[in-house]
Amino acid sequence: MNKSKVPEGDTPARLIDGRIAELGDWRGETLAQIRALIKQADSEVVEEWKWGNPVWSHDGIICTGEAYKKVVKMTFAKGASLEDPSGLFNSSLEGNVRRAIDVHEGEVINKRALIALIRAAAKFNVSSRKK
Repeated sequence: MNKSKVPEGDTPARLIDGRIAELGDWRGETLAQIRALIKQADSEVVEEWKWGNPVWSHDGIICTGEAYKKVVKMTFAKGASLEDPSGLFNSSLEGNVRRAIDVHEGEVINKRALIALIRAAAKFNVSSRKK
């Protein structure tokens, strides 16, 4: 099966719900919290399922949400182009395009800073489309 395709009868939202439930530990809780913050930050965000992972878009990909054994990772597709005054980006810092935030068990997410970063990513996507 192509991991980018949504299985017939499923929706990206249901697949994301399923991923959160199947994790069943701090990673599921963290992914659910991230999802809620993304929706709070951008009422026009579109949930997608690509590469076997949740993806949130607004005129292009904002970020993906990936769960690994020891980390939940938010990879911002155009993170290198975004200002990060709160220093949330802590992974994939060497690239010219993407940046990521790794959240480890027990870490508290800076909600205000993450919402601002999500809004900046959406705004960047919208402004890039207009050019």
